[in-house]
Amino acid sequence: MLNATARFQIGQIVCHKKYGFRGIIFDVDPEFGNTEEWYESIPKESRPRKDQPFYHLLAESQDKTTYIAYVSEQNLLSDDSDEPIMHPGISEYFDGVQDGCYVSRTKTN
Repeated sequence: MLNATARFQIGQIVCHKKYGFRGIIFDVDPEFGNTEEWYESIPKESRPRKDQPFYHLLAESQDKTTYIAYVSEQNLLSDDSDEPIMHPGISEYFDGVQDGCYVSRTKTN
């Protein structure tokens, strides 16, 4: 497999190329890291390559339904809409927004 470098960063708002949902990246896998069952559930003609970064998103659909999404880099675009994401999990991962990007929470022990 390729040693891929992530194009997007944690805290960045992105949108799905095909389905149009938006989300905030809260984690990145350098290559596919989900289950084979999940991968096989994607229609064969739509399955992304496994040798690319995959992103965990706090996602929001166009009707404002929120969920967690796992999306390949090839299916994402940077979102420049300046519209906020209203996901209830934001405060678990981020402290706020700075220059259009969500700022990761500082962990304390």
